Amino acid sequence: MSVVVVVPTYNEVESLPRLLDALAVHLPQADVLVVDDNSPDGTGVVAASLARREPGIHVLHRPAKDGLGHAYRAGFAWALARDYAIVVQMDADGSHRPQDLPALVAAAEAGTDLVIGSRWVPGGGVRNWPWYRRAISRGGTRYARRMLGLPVADATAGFRAFRRLTLERIDLEAVASQGYCFQIDMTRRVLAAGMQVVELPILFVERERGRSKMSGAIVREALWRTTLWGLQRRRTPDRIEGPS
Repeated sequence: MSVVVVVPTYNEVESLPRLLDALAVHLPQADVLVVDDNSPDGTGVVAASLARREPGIHVLHRPAKDGLGHAYRAGFAWALARDYAIVVQMDADGSHRPQDLPALVAAAEAGTDLVIGSRWVPGGGVRNWPWYRRAISRGGTRYARRMLGLPVADATAGFRAFRRLTLERIDLEAVASQGYCFQIDMTRRVLAAGMQVVELPILFVERERGRSKMSGAIVREALWRTTLWGLQRRRTPDRIEGPS
């Protein structure tokens, strides 16, 4: 099946070339779409240069930094317009290991609607993460499980593989989440549509280059959106609300 890996970037000029080299080794059959939000450090320029040399690399230039969720929505729309069967999402900073990709893609090709590369299932884990990042990740998933009834161990994971049909059944235009709660939002929508979610263990490695995009604003957005979705769920259990 045709596979595309969607990689959003903002100031990843040091890590992106290394990731693209590793993807060529571990998933050579896949195309790559770099979604760059006009990175001041020239990431988009570097990506465009690499794309001119490698036909499997594509670049979607966006005018400004507009949130992770919006970048993924743009990347998913691009992939759906080009008939890819499997759409993968992963970070550019090296925290998601390309060697874990074949297992995620194989599970999607076998028919799983959404495959999550999970840090918190047996066999998964994190490396070089400070205690507060562990607390935010695990606490966020526990809160999402309680408020939304999500039967997953890592609702905030950003390393995922979707079947094309999965994305087609979701109203992507209604996904308004901008930060990391985009992952929670997509998970709840897939489950609400009656589709299958499977978690596979991965090792998450803290970035060696650049700066983390995690911020207080991102945490606050995830908290208030998840709370709102939870209240809506209690009023209308079978309904997924539109933009909010």
